[in-house]
Amino acid sequence: MQFFGFSASDLVEFVIALVFLALAWERVQTYGQRLARHTGWSMAILAALPIVLRLALVPQYPIPTPNVSDDFSYVLIADTLRHFRIANPVHPMHQFFETYFVLQEPAYASIFPLGQGFILLLGWAGVALSIGALCALCYWMLRAWTTPGWALIGGLLAVMEFGPLNQWMNSFWGGAVAGCAGCLVFGALPRLKDGGGRAGTMSFLAALLGLGIGISWLCRPYESIFLILSVCLFLLPDWRAMAKPAAWAVVAAIPAIALSLAQNKQVTGNWTTLPYQLSQYQYGVPTTFTPQALPVPHRMLTREQRLDYEQQSLVHDSTGGYWRRWAGRLRFYRFFFLAPLYLVIPLFLLRLRERRFRWALLTILLFSLGTNFYPYFYSHYIAALTCLFVLIAVSGLERLSWWSPLAARIVLLLCAAHFLFWYGLHASRAAGLDAALSPYETWDNINHGDPRGRIAINRQLDAAPGRQLVFVRYSPRHQFEEWVHNAADIDHARIVWARDLGPEENRKLLGYYPDRTAWLLEPDARPPRLGPYPR
Repeated sequence: MQFFGFSASDLVEFVIALVFLALAWERVQTYGQRLARHTGWSMAILAALPIVLRLALVPQYPIPTPNVSDDFSYVLIADTLRHFRIANPVHPMHQFFETYFVLQEPAYASIFPLGQGFILLLGWAGVALSIGALCALCYWMLRAWTTPGWALIGGLLAVMEFGPLNQWMNSFWGGAVAGCAGCLVFGALPRLKDGGGRAGTMSFLAALLGLGIGISWLCRPYESIFLILSVCLFLLPDWRAMAKPAAWAVVAAIPAIALSLAQNKQVTGNWTTLPYQLSQYQYGVPTTFTPQALPVPHRMLTREQRLDYEQQSLVHDSTGGYWRRWAGRLRFYRFFFLAPLYLVIPLFLLRLRERRFRWALLTILLFSLGTNFYPYFYSHYIAALTCLFVLIAVSGLERLSWWSPLAARIVLLLCAAHFLFWYGLHASRAAGLDAALSPYETWDNINHGDPRGRIAINRQLDAAPGRQLVFVRYSPRHQFEEWVHNAADIDHARIVWARDLGPEENRKLLGYYPDRTAWLLEPDARPPRLGPYPR
């Protein structure tokens, strides 16, 4: 008899492997304790591990490519930065290039902050490196909260949770960079308090604190407000002793704030108006906070933009009461915990007698209540809290180990088994097994094939000689999935994607690009159909 492709012998082998892993625990623990005392080596291994594990899956799951509009908008930031500018000039034919999350006037630019764009200067390699940095910095942060051994365990949990199978590793819209910022902040604060008054050490830690706040601001400006409030709450009891380090932190954060202001000025023409806010005014998207009035578009929308606006308006007005929405979002925090770790969360609550743990829980509550004012919620909105969620798991495990080392060992083995099971499934070439089990996989998001057909279309265009112009014609039933995404320097890009505005208007663009091969893409065909543009 088989269960989802596993025979009885497969299950027996799996259980035997777990038994041997349990028997080898003492040896693993010995080597782990030795490694944990060497901060540099531990961080290097934890940084490399998720990247190596993801690269090992490349034969089955290729290196990710941009897929959704958020991805393409962040890629536009990176491409703009490669041209040594923050915004691009308005294109004379910009009506053909309207798309989601991109402004066309008064500058051609993404509506998002710059942080993720700097990482994407290296393409997906930047994404992978940011994940490695997150895992390493989780360990560094935990060194200020617990013993070296438990800090190393926390770093390994981060590898399993946010490593090769995680959405942040397999997309371009970020999460890990803000997570690294949180690690710098929450790792620097306890060290500042225990710094012993050494001026050089205190200044360095304060600079790391300010750097973390600055990076967070470049990724998530709104959520950074709660991060700053959390820092103030931590430093408040010792504010006299912390006045000078706080000043150093402000100095370290100034470059990031200056970059943000420069982006505002270059994109919107106003130092204090975010590109995000200008998009709300022009397109009515993204929607406003629920206490605010629904935004009203102030420019002509395409059919697809109108559908997106109507959808976001519906979410704005139908998310229910504040507390009902807040309670409904708690389940999404599962993103930050492997299933067995739920068992140790109640044990973390026993550590709330210590002020610093109460502060950590209060910080999470502050973020949770603050982000609840926005109708949408994604895990990367609160990515700065990643290391605090790891801290909760590690602190609960540590408390459990005081009562029963065996019980803590079993929970850790279950975490390892959970990760190894799904990683092994993806690493195998058993397509049938993967298809049978993947519907039961939770919170992982590795790129599965090419369901939208983008890769196949891009290959067809790459094989064509010369420069290309692709008119995108949507069917009347088309919704939300946008294909028009262009480079920062549209005119010099090898492929230009344009909306099909009808023969009369299209002739203007054909005249503007007389030396390009014109194509017609019908993305709603199954599969998407690309052919010569009918002159």
